[in-house]
Amino acid sequence: MSRALHQERLLTVIRGPHLSEKAHMAAENNQVVLKVRTDATKKEVAQAVELLFEVKVDAVQVVNVNGKSKRFQATKGKRPDWKKAYVKLADGSSVEELFGTE
Repeated sequence: MSRALHQERLLTVIRGPHLSEKAHMAAENNQVVLKVRTDATKKEVAQAVELLFEVKVDAVQVVNVNGKSKRFQATKGKRPDWKKAYVKLADGSSVEELFGTE
């Protein structure tokens, strides 16, 4: 894969921040929780965070989240599966101003 294509893919790896009570508690330990592509690897997530936010990443943990089954009257459906990443930032690094957490 060429360098330009690789950088273009890295720009699409991160879908956005995942805001929840657990994510807020993780922020106290210098971690950020992000929604990422379902085919993204830990290495790609780390490279994308370093490229987009200009911070140093210590570790990445990914979790596959299964979509919930839903029903509306007689119609059954399922929400899509997705992936989230817990990104541990190096000491002195923070992205709090980007996500609005305190």
